[in-house]
Parts: sequence; structure tokens; C-alpha cells
Amino acid sequence: MELLKDYDCEILYHPGKANKVADALSRKSSVAQMVLKEWGLIERARDSDFKFEVGHLSNLVATLRIEPEVQVRIRTLQQTNPDVQKILQEDAEKRKADFQISEDGTLRFQGRLVVPDDVELREEILSEAHRSSYSIHPGSTKMYQNLRQHYWWCGMKADIAKHVAKCLTCQQVKAQHCKPGGLLRPLEIPEWKWEHITMDFVTGLPRS
Repeated sequence: MELLKDYDCEILYHPGKANKVADALSRKSSVAQMVLKEWGLIERARDSDFKFEVGHLSNLVATLRIEPEVQVRIRTLQQTNPDVQKILQEDAEKRKADFQISEDGTLRFQGRLVVPDDVELREEILSEAHRSSYSIHPGSTKMYQNLRQHYWWCGMKADIAKHVAKCLTCQQVKAQHCKPGGLLRPLEIPEWKWEHITMDFVTGLPRS
């Protein structure tokens, strides 16, 4: 305004919605930053195991359903796993109350997906939960709390602890929370001979 005060001009407001030919310079920078931020999220989603499906088109309205590919693999492996099939074939009255069968025939434990005994699948779930760009290497307790909301298998907590303990990045970066070891305290140098005498006792030897 300091620059325009020396000129006889008239400033007119033109609504943005009426400006059909607005260029990039007339747009707010926050909008551009928001677009770049959302685009980065889309780029990261491409690296994840998601399956995108477009539902039935009705009146030109399409429904987008996002489903992790790992859930599809779990359902497929459940169909061939003998332990899971044994539970699925049990009568509803004999089946434990903790197990439920969803509408698509998937076995769940307290609402969580039952992961069959497949080493490759379980390792993939653990790796995704620990090393993906969204997880930032959580500890075993935090990782267990996150995974138990969606998945269940027998011995899952122990498997998570072993997986985290083997992570090289966590071993190199994360700080130790245990009490540091004490310093060595050697004996003082004696002033006279035979002032201090030490002796080691060796016990538990077999009789000769």
C-alpha cells in the first residue's frame, strides 16, 4: 500500500470462484503445499501392500475400497490350514467364544484376524510393522500393542520380541535403559610385603 499511495487508482475485488483463468501466482501457497503433502502420501502408499478396488458403478458413483493385500493372503492361507479348518468346521456351540467367523468366512480371535502358521507371512507382518516408513522401529511392547489390535496367533508376543531383538538398526541407534555397570576398583598397592594375601578356591573337581 505504501507504493500505491502515490497513484490515483481504484482497487476492485474479484472473487476467486469467478476467476476462471487464474494463474499459479494468484493461488495461495498453502494450497500448493497441501497438494504436495497429499501427493507424497500417495507416493508412500504405492510402496505399501494395498489393493485398490472400485465397486459397482451406480448412477456414476463409484466406491473406492482399500484393503491390505496381507488380509487377502491370510484368508487364502486359512482355507488350507488344518488347524484353522478344524475350528471353522466345529459347531457353534462347541467352538470357544473367543473365536468368531466373519461374513466372508474369515476366522477371527476376539475380533482380530487369525494368522495361520506360515513363517513367511508372519515375518512379512512383523517387518512391515517394524521397518515401514510409518512405524519408525517401535520397541517390542509398542509393536505388540499395535499388532494385537488387528492380528492374533499363538506366541505372537514372543515372536515380536525376537524380531525386535534381531533388528540391527535398533541395536545401533536405540539407547540402553538398564543401569550402567560399575567401575573396576582394584586393590591399593601395599606398602609392605605380605600385607595383602588373596587366594582362589577351586571346588567341584572330580575325585582322582
